[in-house]
Amino acid sequence: MVFENTAADLHPASHDQPSLTLLYHELRPEKSAYSYALQCEEFAEQISLFAAIRHSGIALRPEITFDDGHMSDYEYALPLLAARGMAAQFFITVGWTGKPGYMGWTEVRALAEAGQRIGAHGWTHTLLTHCTPAELQKELVSAREALEDKLGSAITSMSLPGGRYNGKVLSACRAAGYTEIYTSVPRAEVPATKPTQTIAPTEAPPTRLIGRLNVRSSMRLQAIEQLLEPGSAALARIERVHHLKEAAKMLLGDSLYASLWARLNRQKAGAAAAVMTHP
Repeated sequence: MVFENTAADLHPASHDQPSLTLLYHELRPEKSAYSYALQCEEFAEQISLFAAIRHSGIALRPEITFDDGHMSDYEYALPLLAARGMAAQFFITVGWTGKPGYMGWTEVRALAEAGQRIGAHGWTHTLLTHCTPAELQKELVSAREALEDKLGSAITSMSLPGGRYNGKVLSACRAAGYTEIYTSVPRAEVPATKPTQTIAPTEAPPTRLIGRLNVRSSMRLQAIEQLLEPGSAALARIERVHHLKEAAKMLLGDSLYASLWARLNRQKAGAAAAVMTHP
């Protein structure tokens, strides 16, 4: 696909476009060996592509999300998005707010006031599948209430730490008031009026499960463009690999898998207190 680049504030040609939600973590001015840290220049190129694709209306509509609440969301992502007239959704790990390298409430409020959407990413970023009912209350309910108290607006979306979930977690998310749950399954989604997967509610509104493609620093622009093609074979391959990884997690256990993940992704020792919480 070839798209004309334009700096206009672009909107989708049709709200009925299937979409692909993209997951980012951190932006840095310089290139990093850490696979979850994307160079600002590369992110700027990607959102220029996304703006053109949205304008064309002929490919998967790219949706942008950020996990964790890094300070780079405010310092780098917000100005780049604003320059393109684009919005993203930022999932905040509430217990990390104000810690070194992470946004404080002033920055989180600035994102919301700039028209960016805010969601929850738990309180401590722990794997929800490991939580007791009391811990789920803190990770889901207390995190949502803290965000709502600080921002003065409803928080209805939740990004699952590490993408881990089961029936207990999904039920707890629905009970906590979340109507959109973001996973780490790299798949395209049909429009919200025709959800591909829902958690059947009792009396609550339907809760959508939304897949996301984890964007790594090794991904080139052309490869991302191919992933956004309708019926992309490349996206189908990535989804198959994802399911193999999920099987490996179950076979190896979270602790051993986390150790292997850290080596493969060149994570600095001690840089993240919970390496195992990433997909």
